[in-house]
Amino acid sequence: MTDPSLRDRAVQLYDAFTHDHRDRRTLLRQMTALAGSVVAAEALIAGIAASPAAAAIVDPADKRLDAGMRSGTAAGQPSRAYYAAPKGKEAAAARLGAVLVIHENRGLTPHIQDVARRIALAGFLAIAPDLLAPQGGTPTDEDKARELINAVNYDLALAQARAFADEARGMSRASGKVGVVGFCWGGAFVNRMAVAGGIDAGVSYYGPAPAPSEAAKVGVPLMLHYAGTDTRVAQTGEPWVAALKAAGKPVEAFTYSGVDHAFNNDTSAARYNKPAADLAWERTTTFLHRHLDA
Repeated sequence: MTDPSLRDRAVQLYDAFTHDHRDRRTLLRQMTALAGSVVAAEALIAGIAASPAAAAIVDPADKRLDAGMRSGTAAGQPSRAYYAAPKGKEAAAARLGAVLVIHENRGLTPHIQDVARRIALAGFLAIAPDLLAPQGGTPTDEDKARELINAVNYDLALAQARAFADEARGMSRASGKVGVVGFCWGGAFVNRMAVAGGIDAGVSYYGPAPAPSEAAKVGVPLMLHYAGTDTRVAQTGEPWVAALKAAGKPVEAFTYSGVDHAFNNDTSAARYNKPAADLAWERTTTFLHRHLDA
């Protein structure tokens, strides 16, 4: 995608497909009209969509970590989450902040598990809940996962996330403080958790925001990352930031010029922006250490 205007229009069409619940047949027809052929359209879609085959930044078998999936019950319903924690004498002696990692609208993908491992290597206890667990868990078919996300019982999801946060506070190596970081759908979820309570800090990446009237209920520090070209999220994000500041809430908001929604997702070749992702990550981990460390 060397033509910037073609690329930008293709990203807009794909965003409409993923977030406005359009069907794949419509997406292919629109992309074909844009690209000139079905083959070119499929290439555009492949470049924008997250690739499950993309290599992880942190190997799942990294010897510096204890990591793996666990299943159980939370809020009276089936639960599942990926856990990651640093190991070694120094890490074992430290009291670490815990961080919930909330997935995008495709569920608990290998990419989100990779993000949890990165969080752990940054010096935290990471828990990445599968909030589709009550519906049978995250499927491998991303379109099916998006359908399940649309049917999530949001109150149950919040209750399960709160249960994971409560569990994290009691872990033997925990500082007793819990933060949450989320991406896209998960970014919106972070904002809702900040309103609902039960956490000590939140970081939202390009997450749609609640109504500005909800800002007065926020009782924890927030860091909000936005993409400069992401007008869809900006429509809610800008009023949300203004309302938080007007209410005197501790909020840090950053907009990364010229980058797309999902700029942190390195499994999407067309969206990923390494300079913006690296800067946002440095800000995120510094913020979380400031508010969660013992």
